Amino acid sequence: MSEAPATPLPTRDGYRLWARTYEVENPTTVLDETAVHELTPPLAGKALLDAGCGTGRRLPAAGAEGLRRAVGIDLVREMLKQAQHRGAKLRLAAADLTALPFGDHMFDVVWCRLVIGHLRGLAPAYRELARVTGRGGCVIVTDFHPAAARAGHVRSFRDAEGTSHVIEHHVHGPVDHECAARHAGLSLEDRLDLAVGPAVRAFYESAGMLDRYVQQQGLPLVLALRFSG
Repeated sequence: MSEAPATPLPTRDGYRLWARTYEVENPTTVLDETAVHELTPPLAGKALLDAGCGTGRRLPAAGAEGLRRAVGIDLVREMLKQAQHRGAKLRLAAADLTALPFGDHMFDVVWCRLVIGHLRGLAPAYRELARVTGRGGCVIVTDFHPAAARAGHVRSFRDAEGTSHVIEHHVHGPVDHECAARHAGLSLEDRLDLAVGPAVRAFYESAGMLDRYVQQQGLPLVLALRFSG
C-alpha cells in the first residue's frame, strides 16, 4: 500500500532483492488469494500451472486436492531457491512467461498471479497462457488494479535489510486484458475487483495508518479475471 515515489527497479532485479522476504503477506497478496480461491474450479483430477509462481508458496503439490499434476515456473532463480525448504513436493522450473517450456494444451487450470503487469505488452503472455491451456480449461489472471495505480499506489516491498523498493510495473486496464486474451483465443468468463476493506484492515492498523484505511475503503487493489480456453 505504498504511495511513496521512487525510481522503479527492473523486474528481475527487484524480485532478486525481494526473494528472501517475498512470503510476507500484504493487502495485495491477501486480496489476490481471495480472488483466485473464488475463481478456481475444483482441482481434483486437474493439471495446474502457476505461471510466475515466485517461491511456489501458493502452488499445491501434485496429489493435494486430488491434483493430477502441479507445476510452477518463474523467471527469477532466487525466488525458486526459496522453495527448497518444501523439498521435492513441488515441481518448479526457471522459465519466461512469454516462452513457456511446455507443449500445447497440457494444463486444465493456469494461474498467472500479479505477474503480467510487469510486462509492457500483454499479447505475448496471453498467447502462451492460451497455448498451454487445454480445451475446456481456464486461465486465471490477477493484476495490480489500474484504479490503485491512478490513486498513487505502487508495487513495492521491503528487502531483508528493511529497505523499501518499488518494482517496474505497467498499468493494464480490464479492456486491455480482455482484448489480448480474445486475440489469443480466450473468452472472458468472470471478473472480480478486490478492494480495500475489512480483509486488509489489520495491515493498515499495524502500520499505524487507520486514517488512510478509512480514506481508501472501497479502492480496488486487485483485478482478477477468469478466461475459458
